[in-house]
Amino acid sequence: MHALAGLLIFCQALGAVGGAASAVWGEIEYARAIRDGNIDAAERAHLKSIARGLRYGMSLLLVSSIGLVILAFEVASPVAPALTASYWAFISLSLLIVAVTWALSRKRLSFAVGSASAFTAWWFLAYLTLGQFPQLSFGASVALYVVSTAVLYALLRYARILIIARAKKSA
Repeated sequence: MHALAGLLIFCQALGAVGGAASAVWGEIEYARAIRDGNIDAAERAHLKSIARGLRYGMSLLLVSSIGLVILAFEVASPVAPALTASYWAFISLSLLIVAVTWALSRKRLSFAVGSASAFTAWWFLAYLTLGQFPQLSFGASVALYVVSTAVLYALLRYARILIIARAKKSA
């Protein structure tokens, strides 16, 4: 059982870190794509391949999480995962990423807000999965997420403004 738990934890961490890394790579590639003020077909195809990486990261993360919950039930863990704030933060972040990326793909959410919220959620998931996230209540986790997303939104917005202004200046 310990080997299975170790494998599931490794897969969960791999999915979270892979998703966070894909989110960073996606932001870098998006910045390169908007440098000329227009996203062409090749750049769009590259961004779609990054989206596939995010999808596989989330799938690995969620399947491993389900396996860990089942394993905790099987070994009669003294504390059920559903009774911890970190479990609900994990589930909420996962659902948020799925909902935000769905809304982005359907153009129901602005790209700036959606990318900042998904990017922040991926990094929160990575830190949570690797055990680097502080022990907070669920409400405090939500508040930290909202503040972090607002800060990241402002930083990404400013970076995009600078990239577009630089591209216009050199053109």
